[in-house]
Amino acid sequence: MSRFVADLIKQVKPSATIAVSMKAAELKRTGKDVIGLGAGEPDFDTPDHIKQAAIEAIQAGQTKYTAVDGTPELKQAIIGKLSRENQVEYQANEILVSCGAKHSIFNLLSAVLNPGDEVIIPTPYWVSYPDMTLLAGGQSVIVETTVENDFKLSAEQLAQNITERTKLVILNSPSNPTGRAYSRNELEAIGQVLLANPNVMVATDDIYEHIYWGQEPLVNLVALFPELKPRCVIINGVSKGYAMTGWRIGYAAGPADIITAMRKVQSQSTSNPCSVSQAAAVAALNGPQDCLDVMRVAFKERHDYLIQALDELPGFSCQGGQGAFYAFPDVRGAVAAIDGVNDDVELATWLLEEAGVAVVPGTPFGAPGYVRLSFATSIDVLKKAIERMDSALRTAVK
Repeated sequence: MSRFVADLIKQVKPSATIAVSMKAAELKRTGKDVIGLGAGEPDFDTPDHIKQAAIEAIQAGQTKYTAVDGTPELKQAIIGKLSRENQVEYQANEILVSCGAKHSIFNLLSAVLNPGDEVIIPTPYWVSYPDMTLLAGGQSVIVETTVENDFKLSAEQLAQNITERTKLVILNSPSNPTGRAYSRNELEAIGQVLLANPNVMVATDDIYEHIYWGQEPLVNLVALFPELKPRCVIINGVSKGYAMTGWRIGYAAGPADIITAMRKVQSQSTSNPCSVSQAAAVAALNGPQDCLDVMRVAFKERHDYLIQALDELPGFSCQGGQGAFYAFPDVRGAVAAIDGVNDDVELATWLLEEAGVAVVPGTPFGAPGYVRLSFATSIDVLKKAIERMDSALRTAVK
């Protein structure tokens, strides 16, 4: 690496999910038949009424800078959404609109972390949490969860890992990569621990909120514990639920002083999000919501097929989730059985080369021995991917 690159950047790993998607695209360009199950991107088109709102915004000349923290119309739409769907109330100065939920999280970490501050991150985690923490000067405290405890942080684990340096806890529900969601009882237990530790903030990453099919309603921590509102930041956006990944609109809701600090970070980096995308996001949040149901039903159907199909593959073991659009099978049996394959990273390479299927290894998610597959694609594509993997695995796994 160039001697001119900063030492800190040399410690940061590229996003594993983006890297796999780029590798699959590169192979496709060379003529290789590859099925890409790496990207976390809905295959649905953005609903028409949302696209029409963007077209009308362009025609109306809404192509200039907006306020750094978002247009008044979008902030009000977010406030309305949070009140209507999550039973939490916010004011305009407690909302920051950013260039995607990823940007919102980066702004938060940059705004609150001092050098050496600790961030509690349960495994398996979204791949970017630890590296964004590193970039912000913090230290990740990785807390391992297992399939036996449903891949979720327990109140006991949280209490055991809080120290004098703990600044923030990140909760992601439904989870990327496991699809598991925290129940009301689990959040109530976690909330009690947080109440007992008044110097600890919490960030709830709710980006998969609208892709959820669990039996009990999702509930937000702030709705359960209004006392935590002064130190809780809700992260969300329109990318996943409304099939608007390329529009790049995310948002944060939190205490005014924290939001002000995050706005300061954003003002010196990206400034405002795209004006046209903000108009489209207003239509998404305020307009017809039936599109959410259509996509959720399709994702659930794909989930049910893929989980069972993966569980029947040689060397695979897979349990389902309650949301998002990922399967996260245990592949340690396959790793142990295939000559020349020593871990999940090598298995992902093997599947790409031998089966033409791109998956993401579990190691970058803090879960070696697993792989992540996205089912944000059609049933027909998923069936073809399973057929390819089954054929390759039955030849190699004895």
